[in-house]
Amino acid sequence: MITNVNDIPISDAESIVMQVLWQHSPRTAEEVLSALAGEQGWAFSTVKTLLNRLLRKGAVVAERDGRRFLYAPKLSREDWLQQQSTGLLDRLFDGRVAPLVAHFCQHRKLSPGDIAELRKLIEGMDDEQ
Repeated sequence: MITNVNDIPISDAESIVMQVLWQHSPRTAEEVLSALAGEQGWAFSTVKTLLNRLLRKGAVVAERDGRRFLYAPKLSREDWLQQQSTGLLDRLFDGRVAPLVAHFCQHRKLSPGDIAELRKLIEGMDDEQ
């Protein structure tokens, strides 16, 4: 049983629905489907299934509005990003950031802006210690 909203496992498909809700909420299932129009090609029943899964997991809340429900995220995007990034670091890089950055440096071209931003972040960390 999940005791903390920050520990909710979100599938890739569910994360797409969450992105829509994080952008604007509350939304009806129809509004979620409309926001995804052309992106996923999902049927209304697929969106309803995903919303119901997220509801059972506690990632979203639903409020009755007449004959429909309005859905809103309970799990914040920031908490989900933290969960995802920590999981990635733990699974692939033994929880260490330096090997992750080294991997990206070796396999993807970092722009001068990326490098400057990384330097600024590191310098800011040095100031905090």
